[in-house]
Amino acid sequence: MKPFKSAAVAAIFEGYPPGMRRKLLALRKLIFETAASTEGVGELEETLKWGEPAYLTSQTKSGSTLRIGWKKSTPSQYAMYFHCQTNLVETFRTLFPSELKFEGNRAIVFNEADRVPTDSLTFCIAAALTYHRRRGGECRIALVAGDVPLPSRGHTTAGLG
Repeated sequence: MKPFKSAAVAAIFEGYPPGMRRKLLALRKLIFETAASTEGVGELEETLKWGEPAYLTSQTKSGSTLRIGWKKSTPSQYAMYFHCQTNLVETFRTLFPSELKFEGNRAIVFNEADRVPTDSLTFCIAAALTYHRRRGGECRIALVAGDVPLPSRGHTTAGLG
């Protein structure tokens, strides 16, 4: 696992219930792995936004901020949040209507007991991390131009399932 550079971010993860901590650490790992394997993203900055772990493409400015988190008000759910003024979640909802669960125009929501379709989620992460590289930030352009390849279906990662 990638070590934490920020004690504040590490403390947030330590504050999660153990089962959710494992799930959120698996999302964190997937975000860093996706960034490392996606051309033009560069090194991610891990920080806190609204008290939740956030991942920024500060070096390249290639993408939109991603956040992950868990809320006491919904103890069996955790989520990955996207900037609500982008068309990212709208695009993901069109591409993955039965594979992923959504909250409005800002989040993909996971239930603790669910298996996470990591191929689809990797696509979503890569699309967010490269959002500003495409003309006008349009996620759909990536699909037409092939910048972010569509995933094969059905793969999950042990930590996320």
